[in-house]
Amino acid sequence: MVGIGRQTVNRIGIEFMKNTRYRYLDPSDQQKGLPQPPLQLPPDPARASTALPDPAELSVEPVVLRRLIEGRRSVREYPDQPISQTELSYLLWCTQGVKEVIPGHVTLRTVPSAGARHAFETFLLINRVEGLPAGLYRYLAVQHELETVSTSGDEADLVTAACLGQRFVAASAVTFVWSAVVYRMAWRYTQRGYRYVHLDAGHVCQNLYLAAESIGCGVCAIAAFDDDAMGAALGLDGVEQLPLYVAALGRKKA
Repeated sequence: MVGIGRQTVNRIGIEFMKNTRYRYLDPSDQQKGLPQPPLQLPPDPARASTALPDPAELSVEPVVLRRLIEGRRSVREYPDQPISQTELSYLLWCTQGVKEVIPGHVTLRTVPSAGARHAFETFLLINRVEGLPAGLYRYLAVQHELETVSTSGDEADLVTAACLGQRFVAASAVTFVWSAVVYRMAWRYTQRGYRYVHLDAGHVCQNLYLAAESIGCGVCAIAAFDDDAMGAALGLDGVEQLPLYVAALGRKKA
């Protein structure tokens, strides 16, 4: 028998898993014939955007997948050394790169996603990337560009504070923050879509770990963050679009 304390702790999780079972799902908006949401949030015309280098320009040493997997570990200490824009382009391509756009339907990307819905928007806290001012950016995956969100100077403090003061966030070369536009997934999968965005986040972050390993960088995934503070730092409403996963990245110490 489950104890009272454990029942209380597990109640929300149990209800979530129960209420997202297939037999409880409502008809989807796709089934109702409603138009699907955009494949990505549109660029803000008031913000500057920067074209990223072609990720194919980066020469990556041939590697054995098993060695990448065996070498992968979370890294929380980084030297004061930048990464290049080409390396950043490569990392973004490996985690959310668009291989093909089927207009009005889906984007086919470098990571799997339930029904190719790809509900994520990638925000970047850039601390040390050659040629880019420090600040907060959004990755425009379809265009393979960076949209400048803010370079006022306090972005690292805000994101670090949202990550409960974990100092390696500010010490990273770049910290990835993935937000989920929930309706992009729920349009097809209704309540169960909330399960799928969490599963998809794992695919994305594992690609980041392996891609980073291939260029001598280390990653630390972060799930411990204040949702409201992170949403405020990124300008998210926390309902239609919510922060889901964070990962700091930097060079490995010699």
